[in-house]
Amino acid sequence: MGKGVFLSKALAVTCAVVAVAAAATIIALAVVYAQEKSKNEVKPTSTAPPPIITTTPSTPKEPWDHYRLPESLSPVSYNVTLRPRLKPDANGLYIFTGESAVVFKCVKETDLIIIHSNKLNLTKFDGFLAKLTGLNGATAPNLKKTWLEIPTQFLVLQLSGALKVGDSYELFTDFVGELADDLGGFYRSVYVEDGVDKVIATTQMQPTDARKAFPCFDEPAMKAVFTLTLIHPAGTVALSNSLNHEPVNVTLDGEKSTMTSFHPTKIMSTYLLAFVVCEFTFITNELVAGPKPETLIRIWARRKAIEAGQGDYALEKTGPILKFFEDYYKSPYPLEKSDQIALPDFGAGAMENWGLITYRETALLFNPNVSSNGDKEWVATVIAHELAHMWFGNLVTTRWWNDLWLNEGFATYVSYLGADFAEPSWNMKDLIVLNEVIGVMGTDALASSHPLTSKEEDVQRPEQISELFDSITYSKGGSVLRMLSQFITEEVFSKGLQTYLEEFKYSNAGYTDLWRNLQMAVENSSVVLPASVEVIMNRWILQMGFPVVTINTETGQITQKHFLLDPESVVDRPSEFNYEWFVPVTWIKTGAAEQSLWLVEKEDTNHSMITGADEWLVANIDMKGFYRVNYDDANWERLLAKLNSKHQDIPVINRAQIIDDAFNLARAKIVNTTLALRTTTFLDKEEEYMPWETFRRNLNYYFLMFDRSEVYGPMQAYLKQQVKPLFNHFKNITGNWTKIPEKHTDQYNQVNAISMACSTGVDGCKELTSGWFAEWMNNPAVNKISPNLKYTVYCSAIAAGGEKEWEFAWAAFKNATIASEADKLMSALSCSKQPWLLNRYLEYCLDPKKIRKQDATSTIISIAGNSVGQPLAWDFVRSRWDYIFNEYGGGSFSFGGLISGVTKRFSSEFEYKQLLQFKEANAGNFGSGTAALEQALERTKANMKWVALNKKPVLDWFESQAPAV
Repeated sequence: MGKGVFLSKALAVTCAVVAVAAAATIIALAVVYAQEKSKNEVKPTSTAPPPIITTTPSTPKEPWDHYRLPESLSPVSYNVTLRPRLKPDANGLYIFTGESAVVFKCVKETDLIIIHSNKLNLTKFDGFLAKLTGLNGATAPNLKKTWLEIPTQFLVLQLSGALKVGDSYELFTDFVGELADDLGGFYRSVYVEDGVDKVIATTQMQPTDARKAFPCFDEPAMKAVFTLTLIHPAGTVALSNSLNHEPVNVTLDGEKSTMTSFHPTKIMSTYLLAFVVCEFTFITNELVAGPKPETLIRIWARRKAIEAGQGDYALEKTGPILKFFEDYYKSPYPLEKSDQIALPDFGAGAMENWGLITYRETALLFNPNVSSNGDKEWVATVIAHELAHMWFGNLVTTRWWNDLWLNEGFATYVSYLGADFAEPSWNMKDLIVLNEVIGVMGTDALASSHPLTSKEEDVQRPEQISELFDSITYSKGGSVLRMLSQFITEEVFSKGLQTYLEEFKYSNAGYTDLWRNLQMAVENSSVVLPASVEVIMNRWILQMGFPVVTINTETGQITQKHFLLDPESVVDRPSEFNYEWFVPVTWIKTGAAEQSLWLVEKEDTNHSMITGADEWLVANIDMKGFYRVNYDDANWERLLAKLNSKHQDIPVINRAQIIDDAFNLARAKIVNTTLALRTTTFLDKEEEYMPWETFRRNLNYYFLMFDRSEVYGPMQAYLKQQVKPLFNHFKNITGNWTKIPEKHTDQYNQVNAISMACSTGVDGCKELTSGWFAEWMNNPAVNKISPNLKYTVYCSAIAAGGEKEWEFAWAAFKNATIASEADKLMSALSCSKQPWLLNRYLEYCLDPKKIRKQDATSTIISIAGNSVGQPLAWDFVRSRWDYIFNEYGGGSFSFGGLISGVTKRFSSEFEYKQLLQFKEANAGNFGSGTAALEQALERTKANMKWVALNKKPVLDWFESQAPAV
């Protein structure tokens, strides 16, 4: 899932406003990535009880008390007919009816049939909930008893005799389900076109919601062939994973309908199924410019969006990205067509359904007149992420969800390769450092983090599965696979993938299977490793966290230690590797050629790392390794001197890395906070995006901790003096803001410059943004604000304004026909400094007619990102938790992000006690947010200690840099 995502994709939950100092378009992008990573917004319908969570550790007594299917039956094929009603029935409910015939083989003798079914009302046949038939001469035992086991989401059939090993049977069910607006399973989405409500029936099966559409063996290893028929209202179109036969007009219950049948799918997992009934239209390149002659590519969306050309960019890039992956995997695209559809209501960023990829509108549609370069990058990377899954995840699938990181981490990494191929001028291979590597290190440096892979027995219940869709899975997964591809070389990495895909196509595999194929590729190359791929990589996936590597340039000594943001936190998760890693260390010395070594023990000595009095050393070149670096004091001083004299001598990614490492080492009490702050003094001469963005993100932590204290004024003054030259630089190169910078990352940095300049009061900035906004208010039909600058301008003007500006932006949001524009306005509305407006906006979040369910949690997080809004959002979440949890889906990924988002400012004993009270008051009612709650408690404790230790030296340092304040 491009969740996500994390989102998650990593990560990684939608358009958070980054307090006071500037939330630029790229921030929205990075946070939305977590959306992609947050694929499963599952969730109970309004009539359903909350998920039942088993709290007792006792072993289940009966097979149906387990959450896993028995291994006695193996599905072969399904024949499913579904009829969604796009109008409510007499009870005001939207429903669908259906029937399913699943053919399965008995592989272990049993007198039980257990199959998933959730929230379906099953028709009885002679008092039983299904019919069983023997095939190919087999005799089916009589049914003895059938029932629905609600806690484990099973349909259970007890038989009067045993099924025979090797025989095949068919199980038939007839059912009714609710076409709810819960974003999970078979659900409904609504949009307005020409003043008329249009209803869509669509799906989101991953991870455990195919069982809400029809009874099925709903586990990733239970692959089968699916033949689907949809009966839908006349005038609508039906889509699914495979190509359709010619639709047939039928009349049912007096209604004119269309019956669309689809070709059988390839052998695939239930979570990759998709079907949509809608009034959309499409654009296609027919069979002309596809990756191979027989591949049909279509982009589906609302009719007006397609007519406005919003699908053109996706169509232009899908073919080349597919072709890139065909070459990368040395494997043809497995299907006949690739449909991609933009949905108005979609809980994740996108979902890699095989042959019918579903997207949020913001992840697929692009309008160059309205959308920013960040929106464009988002579309390219999400498309690349989902297309990467067509092989890695769909053709070869992980056996169980405990290895989810393998699917999502891999797609996260190679999405940057695919996007780089589609847009070679963007430097996407560098931007992965900002979007994934640096971002997830903050989470993975907590004692409450978790390893990439888990034991199968620890991932059983749907909410436990959903909890895995986090930034560790997506971003750390992508980061360590990127590191692996670097130290065995991209060429060898690609060759290992090719044999892996060939060996396991249309089947399932685990991470050890990938290690084995990569090892074969290494052995057939000239690459030399200190141990096997498995031995090296297991240390990165089977234990949480990562090391800080300390280099002493006076002695050549090099050591590693588990890096924790709070060095006093207790790591109670054992590791068979004692939190030591095989670390691929790279470095350059005073600009010379790159060198490398493997650190495989806790410490080692390398004399080539010893420097002279005028030499400097920087390690982890381009941050290809997933670790932080610390140096002896003398080398730190030489690096600082180099940054202030000729910063370009240090590679740009490493300039960003020096800042990020120093700030995080300071938070961990490994270096002084003033050392971290000194790594930013050169920025008044820096014009590149990556160092500035890293500084902005790290300084954001200081704003979170200090924007309610006396540190705020001197800190603002320092930021103002540092950003003023950058603001003037962009003013000059854009001809007084009349042109767009040519370079992709310069466009991002222009946003940073304006955002930080306005928030710190650089002369002319607020007048500039407020003037642009006022001009738009005076002529609402004409918005001349540059698409790249829209969010920053909207946020700045709404923060500086009052009710008039807020109401204008709200009206523009409600009338927006382009999803990316609506997203910018929705996020900017949280920038207001008026408490009553923010409180009203919080109430809007729980009204789906005002804020779509998919956007509710992200909007609350945006409000919490505002220093005025944070306490309001926290009070709101606490008082409405039961309602939010039950109505908006306690099993969904977004709940972890919600808890993290509303508590990130916490740094006092009072706030810590409030958090504990919140935990106690809602015990057992956090679903997929359970781990995030523990991380919030740990993070708050760490913040409390950090503030107590650093408030005075930070204040003194900022005052020394800006004595005029």
